[in-house]
This record gives sequence, structure tokens and C-alpha cells, in this order.
Amino acid sequence: MAGWLDDMERTKGVARDEGVETVSKFTRRVKTLLETGVNAGWIQGEVSNLRRQSSGHTYFVLKDAGAQLSCVLFRGDGDRQTVKLQDGQQVLLAGRISVYEARGQYQLIVRSIKEDGVGRLQREFEALKLRLAEEGLFDQAAKKSLPSLALKVGFVTSPTGAAVQDFARIMLRRGWRGKLTVIPAKVQGVGAAAEIASMIEWAVERGKFDVLVVGRGGGSLEDLWAFNEERLVRAVAACPIPVISAVGHEIDFTLSDFAADVRAETPSGAAELISSSYAKIRDRVEVARDGLVDSVAISLRNTRTTVGGLRDRLRLLRPRAQIEQGWLRRDELATRLRTGLASSMERSRHQLSRVQAAMAAQFPGRRIEFESHRLLSLWKRLQSVSPQATLNRGFVVMRDAQGRPVLKRTEIIDSDEYEAEFADGRVKMRPLGKKSL
Repeated sequence: MAGWLDDMERTKGVARDEGVETVSKFTRRVKTLLETGVNAGWIQGEVSNLRRQSSGHTYFVLKDAGAQLSCVLFRGDGDRQTVKLQDGQQVLLAGRISVYEARGQYQLIVRSIKEDGVGRLQREFEALKLRLAEEGLFDQAAKKSLPSLALKVGFVTSPTGAAVQDFARIMLRRGWRGKLTVIPAKVQGVGAAAEIASMIEWAVERGKFDVLVVGRGGGSLEDLWAFNEERLVRAVAACPIPVISAVGHEIDFTLSDFAADVRAETPSGAAELISSSYAKIRDRVEVARDGLVDSVAISLRNTRTTVGGLRDRLRLLRPRAQIEQGWLRRDELATRLRTGLASSMERSRHQLSRVQAAMAAQFPGRRIEFESHRLLSLWKRLQSVSPQATLNRGFVVMRDAQGRPVLKRTEIIDSDEYEAEFADGRVKMRPLGKKSL
């Protein structure tokens, strides 16, 4: 608490323009630090909240038991994927970290997707690996060391692939002055493993190489499968010339990698490995000097990193930080409680309204009211055709002395008396020519 009060006292005298950032500027600085300082690599988790927009972009959450990560797969990257995402799917994702400034939220921009499961090829890979390992093909004791100065290098690969171009460019850039021979072979598809094995045997028969490099660029497990076939693996293990396996990318492993004397992460890595001893001999003094400087710099940087980590950890353990985390948790729970209560009350109101409507439909008073309206309507119709209603419309009823209605003119007898009934009363009368009453 004392530290928190000290912080409050120090901020009282801070001017508006000293050490104060807008939200946008601060978020942009966080975005720069994350995007330039964090290498996401491959991330494993479960797909959740998958949403595909009409734009073709896909948004989802990658989660595990302890955390979750917002992810975006843009349309262009999604069209290149062979894995179709779905909720609950276990996957491996590769991409880069970015920050969506409008919400201040960091997210993973996905570039590549792999299913996190053991498929048929993977099972075959593991079974063959186990069998060959039991035979001793992968024993470290049987592996040969690379010559300190390799000047005759054979590269068994596709002559039209980008791998051989990258390999030659790096060798030249690093000042290597040996002889590189490209030994052409198919590196993918049916018969590729047999062709590469034959080229290795051909190179052994020539007997003029210090080192053999066997490899190709990256691809899927199916693309690299030739380097997992038994014939090629045995040819690599039996080769008397030191063999460097340089297949795919850093994350790709084949059985040829285990059988070779040395595994390079990529063809470019193999070029750096072969040319490194040449460069070391040429630049020994400079390397020793630079090594000392780098060692000191790395030591200082590691020390700073350690101190910074301890400082951050201490800051997180301060009572104020713990209290703030408690506040955040309390607010989150309160929000969830309010939302839950409101939703429950709304459901109850809707249910009550439905019950009230059902009860009202069965209430006797409604039926009585309906029948009363119907009876009133019938009474009005009856009244509209009653004799009094007819008189009210201007008609007159003529009756004889016995009170019977006179319906025709021929029924009138001159000697009789008659009575005319109007709407407002009755009048005695005689036919014309008779003396009035």
C-alpha cells in the first residue's frame, strides 16, 4: 500500500505533456514491440468460436485448458491450406503476432495450418523409424565426422529446384572456393527414392567427393515421403562418404535425417555448415575478437533480461497488483451475474406471458362476454324488423273495427270504421264519402 501511495504522490506533479501518451500512441507502441519482438513459431491448441465471413476471412479462437488466443486466417492464406478448420479440431498453427488497435487486442495472423494428429503416413514413419533404429542404422557411434575443409561437394537434388540455387548462392557469399557438383535426381513422387539412392551409389563409385549433400526444399509430409523410404534410408546410412541430410524446413524431419552423418535444417543450412570451416580459417582473428565482444554483449543482455524478468515478477507480486487483479475478477463476475439474472428474468417474463394468455383464452368470462355480444347483435337484428321499426320508417298500419290489419284496398267497406296506426299514435277514420267521426 505504501508503494501505491508513493506512486500517487509522484504523479501529482506530472505535467500534462510529460510522459503522457494517448491510448492510440501507447497501443501502437505495444503493437510494434509485439510484432518485432515475439516470434510465434508453431502453436498447438483447439479451434473454438469459428466464424467465416462473407469476405472469405476466417476468425476463431485457439485455446487450451489455461488460455486462449484470437486468430485470423485471411482469405489468401486460407485458399492455400489443405486443412479445413472446424470447431473442436486440434491443430498446429504458424504465423505472426499482430495487434488490432481498434480493440487493443493482440491476435495471431495465421499463415500455415497442420492437423495435430497421427495420420497413416505418420504411423508408417514411426514404425519404420523404430525398426531401423533397432537395427542400429541411427546409432551416433557409426556416424562419420565432416572434414574440416571440404572442397569437393556433391549435391544430390533436383537441378531445377530453388534449393540448389540457394545452396550455391550462400557458398559463394561466404567466400567458399571449392567445387560443387549437382547430381540430378527426382526428389518427389514414385521412383524418387530409388533414383536418389542410385545417385548416391554413383557418387561413391566416382570416389572424388569429400561430402555428399542429399536434400530438397520444403513441402508436405507426402512431398517429402521419398526421404522416408527404406531403400534411400539404407543407402544414406551405408554411404562411406560423409552425408549431410538437408530436407525441407526447420520443422521437417525425415528418416534420412536420422541415417545421415549430419542433419542440416535446410539446404541453406547445409551450405553454411560446409562453408563455415573455410570461413573460420580465413577469419580466425576477427572471429575471436568478435566472439569476445559478442560474448560480453550477450552476457550483459542476458543479465538485463534476467533483472528485467525479476523486476516484472516482483511488480506482479506487489499487493497493489494482486488487489487490481481481484478487482478485475470481481467486475467480470459481477457482469456475468447481471447478464445471467437479466436473461433468467426475461425468460421468466416470457413464460408468464404465455401462461397468462393461455389462462385468459380458457376463462369463462371471455365466453360469457362473447355470447353477450352475439345475443345483442341478434336482438338488434330482431328490432330492425319489428312493426314499430317499420312505423318509425314512415309506414302506417290500417286496422278494421275488429283490430285486424287491412292488407288490400278491396277489403275496405264504406260503412265500416277503421283505425290508422302511426309511429306516434292512432287515428279513427272512415272511407271517403262517409261522415267523419
